[in-house]
Amino acid sequence: MANFYLDTPELKHHLNHPLMKRIVELKERNYTDKDTFEYAPIDFEDAMDSYDKVLEIVGEICGDIIAPNSEEVDHEGPQVINNRVKYAGGTAANLEATTKAGLMGMAMPRRYGGLNFPIVPYIMAADIVSRSDAGFENLWGLQDCAETIYEFANEDQKQRYITRVCQGDTMSMDLTEPDAGSDLQAVMLKATYSEKDQCWYLNGVKRFITNGDADIHLVLARSEEGTHDGRGLSMFIYDKRNGGVNVRRIENKMGIKGSPTCELVYKNAKAELCGDRKLGLIKYVMALMNGARLGIAAQSVGISQAAYNEALAYAKDRKQFGKAIIDFPAVAEILSVMKAKLDATRALLYETARFVDVYKALDDVAKERKLTPEERTEQKVFSKLADSFTPLAKGIGSEFANQNAYDCIQIHGGSGFMKDYACERIYRDARITSIYEGTTQLQVVAAIRYVTNGAYLARIKEYEAMPVAPEFEGLQNRLKEMAAKYAACVTQITEAKDQELLDFCARRLVEMAAYTIMGHLMVQDASKSDLFSESAQVYVRYAEAEVEKHINFIRKFDKDDLAYYRK
Repeated sequence: MANFYLDTPELKHHLNHPLMKRIVELKERNYTDKDTFEYAPIDFEDAMDSYDKVLEIVGEICGDIIAPNSEEVDHEGPQVINNRVKYAGGTAANLEATTKAGLMGMAMPRRYGGLNFPIVPYIMAADIVSRSDAGFENLWGLQDCAETIYEFANEDQKQRYITRVCQGDTMSMDLTEPDAGSDLQAVMLKATYSEKDQCWYLNGVKRFITNGDADIHLVLARSEEGTHDGRGLSMFIYDKRNGGVNVRRIENKMGIKGSPTCELVYKNAKAELCGDRKLGLIKYVMALMNGARLGIAAQSVGISQAAYNEALAYAKDRKQFGKAIIDFPAVAEILSVMKAKLDATRALLYETARFVDVYKALDDVAKERKLTPEERTEQKVFSKLADSFTPLAKGIGSEFANQNAYDCIQIHGGSGFMKDYACERIYRDARITSIYEGTTQLQVVAAIRYVTNGAYLARIKEYEAMPVAPEFEGLQNRLKEMAAKYAACVTQITEAKDQELLDFCARRLVEMAAYTIMGHLMVQDASKSDLFSESAQVYVRYAEAEVEKHINFIRKFDKDDLAYYRK
């Protein structure tokens, strides 16, 4: 029996980070739930043991059910029958298994039927599920949408909808339209309030909707007549049981084929306003997207893990010229870089998840009582860290997932091009991660202000001040040199006071910051566990080369050179 949690010891390392003590303390509110719920923890050790045991169940289901179903699901895919989605047989079995195991609504409070898990163990489950089948993660992981209902809906809506998610109902977020992809301000799905019926009705079309025939939908729609920008958009909850929405078709995608990506037609679909009018895009979708981007970062790490595992197993098994191909330096080098990228992006993922955990828990506490001055400061610090790190985790994580999937096929050689091996599916599944929930280019747009305002450099300085094991002091010093060069490049570009030049160099500046941050995280991990010693050495060397490449480009770049790149 396979267990995708127990066979990856790196996961337990990240689960047991020292900051978890504070996270659990905030999440459990002095462990008062133990008086009401039998399964609630009585102290920190009990809570951590609970996370560990549930993740072990996730790992078992992924190893024994979801992963074995993945190839069949990829070939069968979902269908549209009478305007409804029918999942592939394996997908239905996966949903049944995760629901029976109580893995829906993991992060929701116990009073709604959830497990009250922090973000870190929930994201860890998403990491494991994505390794087993990235397409299924898109269905299971959309329980994330319940977080938006929890944060912004009224108590009656929370009671009615979150409880259903915890019992196994699926969710979707219906944002994009044929003429509104990344530009969500252009959304035109119409929301009209009926005084007679005392409810809202939705009319229009949504496109590229993941799990579009879900039980419960969060819908971005135009509630303010005559508006054409984000200020006229509100968020709505649509219940499939009320009817009014049909699936016109399922997109014929390159990858993640088990996940139905739908075009939906709304025709007088009854819906409820979620939160306040006019804040749908400005506030609620921004919160929803940040959670979704962290989810895609987890999906990317899971895909990277799957790609590395497949490549390693094949390289050990495949013989050429009388020996296993892993013994050839060219192949060994590819594998070592794959593992370094995997470990580095996983370190960034869980660092980000911890930041999100602290500030969200404090946000939640603030609904019950006034925060102390120290807590308000803590909330502000971790909120900024979460906002700055999320685009890095999603952007770099998805790019590295694509690179690892590419290298996995390369190690397989001609066999990797055939559908007989899982790497072909992994390669197709990986491609979407750098596109949906905000392309890599949009992650750069989100991240560049943290380059120019010095937030990344300030965090790097904090990492530089952290102690490391003596054997890694040399790597830490090299990272300090990288940071100094990065800072010089930032100064060069910002002092030019040319927005077009900054926009053009933004990707390189963001990547330099990310590579340096990830290098520090790897050195920190390696100082605490031998699991990361080799990856730290390989990753810092890789990062040095990448940073040097960007530095050479920027140093020699003149704003007059922009003319060559304009089309």
